[in-house]
Amino acid sequence: MHFASDNWAGAHPDIARNLVTHSAGFVPAYGASEVDRRVEASFSEIFEREVAVFFVGTGTAANSLALTAFDRAGGVSFCHREAHVAADECGAPEYFMGGSRLHAVDGSLGRIDPARLKAAIERFPPEFVHGGRPAAVTITQASEVGTVYTPDAIDTIAALCREHDIPLHMDGARFANALVSLDISPAEMTWKRGVDVLSFGGTKNGCWCAEAVVFFDPGKAKDFPFVRKRAAQLFSKSRFIAAQFEAYFADDLWLKTARHSNAMAARLAGHFTASPNARLGWRPEANEVFPILSNGLVDELKEKGAVFYAWPTPAGLDVGPDETLCRFVTSFATTEAEVDEVARLIG
Repeated sequence: MHFASDNWAGAHPDIARNLVTHSAGFVPAYGASEVDRRVEASFSEIFEREVAVFFVGTGTAANSLALTAFDRAGGVSFCHREAHVAADECGAPEYFMGGSRLHAVDGSLGRIDPARLKAAIERFPPEFVHGGRPAAVTITQASEVGTVYTPDAIDTIAALCREHDIPLHMDGARFANALVSLDISPAEMTWKRGVDVLSFGGTKNGCWCAEAVVFFDPGKAKDFPFVRKRAAQLFSKSRFIAAQFEAYFADDLWLKTARHSNAMAARLAGHFTASPNARLGWRPEANEVFPILSNGLVDELKEKGAVFYAWPTPAGLDVGPDETLCRFVTSFATTEAEVDEVARLIG
């Protein structure tokens, strides 16, 4: 019963097969192969406009380099206090931005509060050289606690970005899970809402190692090939990232895997809700479930083979001293049998 992370899941069989298919023969390197070009065209079709796509190897690289692309001297980029860029990337964004800073903004359940964002941006008037100046806003979709930004919420944040002439970045490590949760198109969740650049994740949703930085205005990506190369993220055999995305998009596999993992999360949440021995911290909106369990039940579940993590308790959530907030993450590989075994164990 593996619920530690969707990163623990392997590769979807269709993606693995396509990697084998492209492993033979000789093709141009550094993004010049035919499969690279096909996949780049697929991204433009998916987003309903011409986009500039750059493959990278990790989500940390995608986020860090996307923010670096829009950075400026003395730059301050705004993110949620619990965002992956702030809490789990070991200072990589600041490192690649060459000394620019991340500024944390509060908000309930992993989402930036627009009023607090406005106040945070206005703390850094661009003419005040000593404080630094606003450089970007980044939002995580789906968030670190399994919630999603609605289109209206993205609109509001994008309007603040336009008001202060800064770009909006979306960390889409679980992009597909958020997309199917909202049941809208990729365009409607990104550039039509005012998103300028996207970290598009495939690794958590069935790929082996496939991430991309997507610019919705290719004209703003002219320097990015050099940013990527300098960061050691230009893969010579980039066809192997492209091959993953080719299979990922074929017959909408990426949407099917995301729907499955979301459905498994909803099923698991239902079991926690129905049990007298557990309760949910909040309703899941993607593929992460956060139940509150007694410490004894946590130990019992782990002893019987359930793999999951305890999670830091956010402000405002009532968790007693004998209880633990836990995180269960589902994936394309999660089965109903695994989910239902958790239900049997919790009673």
